[in-house]
Amino acid sequence: MPASLNKQFILKIFEGFSIQRWNDLVRPFELVEMDKAAEKMACAYIIGKYEESEGKKIDWEKMIYASLFDLLKKITLCDIKSPVQRMIREKYPTEYKKINEWVYSKYENIISDGDLLEKFKDFLEQESKSEKDFSLTERILEAAHKFSSLRELEMISPVNEKERVEGIHWELRNNLQNYTDLTGVRMLLNHEKPFHFIMKIEQLRFQTRWNQTPRIPQTSVLGHCFFVAVTTLLLLRDTGKIPCKKRIYNDFFSALFHDLPESVTRDIISPVKQATNELPGIIKQIEDEIVHAELVPLMDSSYVDEILYFTNDEFSNRILVTELDGGKAAQQVDWEELRDNYNSDVYSPVDGKLVRLADHLSAFIEADCSIKYGITSKQLTRGRDNILKSYSSGKKINGIDAMQLFWSITED
Repeated sequence: MPASLNKQFILKIFEGFSIQRWNDLVRPFELVEMDKAAEKMACAYIIGKYEESEGKKIDWEKMIYASLFDLLKKITLCDIKSPVQRMIREKYPTEYKKINEWVYSKYENIISDGDLLEKFKDFLEQESKSEKDFSLTERILEAAHKFSSLRELEMISPVNEKERVEGIHWELRNNLQNYTDLTGVRMLLNHEKPFHFIMKIEQLRFQTRWNQTPRIPQTSVLGHCFFVAVTTLLLLRDTGKIPCKKRIYNDFFSALFHDLPESVTRDIISPVKQATNELPGIIKQIEDEIVHAELVPLMDSSYVDEILYFTNDEFSNRILVTELDGGKAAQQVDWEELRDNYNSDVYSPVDGKLVRLADHLSAFIEADCSIKYGITSKQLTRGRDNILKSYSSGKKINGIDAMQLFWSITED
């Protein structure tokens, strides 16, 4: 199995689908950590793109890894509420540092990638500091965290008594005032265009994957997208050559947004898509039309072309090339070309086939875990088996032995 993605590690990340949020309030729908992580990064992307458009520098790679490491910490400390953690950090910094050291110890033996483990250690050490100057990148991520928490609270507030939520609501909005110098934060709080785009993305939280069969744990399309994003990130580390920064960025956000069209078309399950030979192409064409009609008008000019680059032909290896008129166009390339000739920021490379592998791996784990929990069905066993059948022995996807990857998950 790839060094960055052993069975223990990937299944530990998968636990993010089982950790409940706001479980001391009435919740009309499931609120889990994986979904929160996904919405936070969608918000961070939007806020960050506005800052970039103003000429500011964002450390996207740092933000991407921080999103993974923050989830790992939350998985370990899920029984300690965030306000309690903040109080420990502010009033008992020495104990807070020891807590982070304990968190690190829980992953020390399951993260086999030494460089990744070192990055995680650095993240926890920086996070332990009681006083520090937050960089723009860190402020964007923190603002996205608070805004996505606010959105969760706003969605469940109608079914909770005002007295239960008004204090939390006031505190979140008050904290967000510290970030209103960021254009994207102001626009989100004022319910301008990016707010309505986020609301469309939020619809993916309400769409359950494998919705034709009972399954444990249930996973939403939005949470699945974040799981695919971090899985793609980890697989990319094992493709044989250090990726350029733009490739890390593109792979992560292409994976995060790969199911974005489903926010307006809903999740059409694979057996239905493949009912006829022509149907996949027809569905893709209809998706593109609906995306341009309903989603594109909600996107800012600073990122609309990029998101369309992420979501069009999302599972192909591709680069951006300059045309005669000076415009940019996507061009498919094979893996060897991507690795050897186009692994440079100037080409904006995307490992689309790696995103597809991560997408299949996510679906495989979703089915396999439920089956092992004793909640099974023909749809789950057939889906799991069909994924295995789609990869022949020894077949490599962007340098990754796919069959070995899947079989390593099934080993006891």
